[in-house]
Amino acid sequence: MKHYIISGGGSGIGRAIAQALSSDHTVILCGRNLKNLEGTLSSLENPSRHRILTMDIRSLKGVQEAARKLPFPSLDGIIANAGIGGANFFGPEDRWQDIIETNLSGTYYFVNSFLPMLRKSSSEYKHLTIVSSILARLGVSKYSAYCASKAGLLGLMRSWATELAPEKILVNAICPGWVNTDMAQSGLEEIAQGLDITQDQFYQIAMQSVPLGKMSEPEEIAELIAYVLQQKSITGQSFDINNGAIMNS
Repeated sequence: MKHYIISGGGSGIGRAIAQALSSDHTVILCGRNLKNLEGTLSSLENPSRHRILTMDIRSLKGVQEAARKLPFPSLDGIIANAGIGGANFFGPEDRWQDIIETNLSGTYYFVNSFLPMLRKSSSEYKHLTIVSSILARLGVSKYSAYCASKAGLLGLMRSWATELAPEKILVNAICPGWVNTDMAQSGLEEIAQGLDITQDQFYQIAMQSVPLGKMSEPEEIAELIAYVLQQKSITGQSFDINNGAIMNS
């Protein structure tokens, strides 16, 4: 039975990843909100087999303290999923720092703090999987911090893939498009308000650029991650899952 640690495990994609892996593996759920983490834990198969570690990934000291509390000697996979979204505007209330510290620096702290445990795994191949975004490839007005942070994650992924390949640690990224999560719904509402239209009206506009005309469900992202975690020859890759919104040749 393998051990996988998941940041942002209290809701959305993180919760779906935990649910997808929990029947055959042990998962360690990480996040800031204990109540949300407990909600995920109660939804898993054999909840007593799994664990919770509370941490704020923006704090290197806090993540390192949590790593020292890891109840297992090794990990077989690290899934860096935690992140925040929304717009940012240059000025006194700019969210740039918070978004960059959470999405980019937080991922850097989280991965490096738990990497020693991944190296201790007896598995022939170990996995580090990062959840980035379609906005690593696209620009969206007023989302400079989010776009920059998610593009930065792809740079981290490629660097780590090269660095860790000799240790048989496979590093990849997932780039979801619209996913039906609370964060996506908040984003829809925020943009709709800025355009002075309803959330449903903006949803219809947004889906015009999506060939399949729909959002993904968190479970679909989790299924792709579960697949990647089984691979032995894939590293340094970013996987698009966006209902056709971007088609790469």
